[in-house]
Amino acid sequence: MIKQFEIETQRLLLRHWEKSDLEAFILMNANADVMRYFPDILNAEETKSFYDSIQQGFSEYGYGLYAVEKKGNGCFMGFIGFHWARFDADFCPCVEIGWRLDNRYWGKGYATEGAKACLEYGFEKLAFDEVVSFTAVENMPSQRVMQKIGMQFEGYFDHPKVTVGNPLRPHVLYRINKDNYI
Repeated sequence: MIKQFEIETQRLLLRHWEKSDLEAFILMNANADVMRYFPDILNAEETKSFYDSIQQGFSEYGYGLYAVEKKGNGCFMGFIGFHWARFDADFCPCVEIGWRLDNRYWGKGYATEGAKACLEYGFEKLAFDEVVSFTAVENMPSQRVMQKIGMQFEGYFDHPKVTVGNPLRPHVLYRINKDNYI
């Protein structure tokens, strides 16, 4: 079976999801290391609901959080892509770029490689004017990816979907627009 992919990099294929990705996605979202900058790990039902939400995003917008696989082995690594963020913040609604990779793939430049390719795709093929990204203040690995892909620090905000008092509530916002994308 030939897989359809949207974005190809030197080492990665960013593609539409397959049912066979779900088991690995459930394990990844239950991994405390992977989820350390999120309020909680996700159980199987929560991950299935997230999976369904990702599929709905593709149906509604024609883009979304792409499943990522390493070329040559076909193994699901996580996701990188776009999400239509809608919550109570002065920069929403907006197109967000995000990523979550299994910790076996950390520290190898995969998130940066895939996110750069997504930005190029978003600006050139999807005609985005701007893209934002945000994360908990303490999530320095994701902030480094944001910086490496050319995003600029915009400021701080308290994420309204994270409970008051949770140390993950303070977030940073990064932004890049079509005019300053390199």
